[in-house]
Amino acid sequence: MAISQDLLEILACPACKAKVELKPDGSALKCVQCHRVYPIRDDIPVMLVDEAKIENETADEPQEQT
Repeated sequence: MAISQDLLEILACPACKAKVELKPDGSALKCVQCHRVYPIRDDIPVMLVDEAKIENETADEPQEQT
């Protein structure tokens, strides 16, 4: 069972209180402001700051070599 849209609308990042969005693979929720990624375990979002990982926006972009 996936996270419902109704639940997504009321959830907020516990660190900065911004909106969270479901990652494309459905494995986690990502904060749109501070980029913390909260895991989803057994269809339950784990909204604990200590469990979150910070994901950079530039992580998907290729690195420049110097």
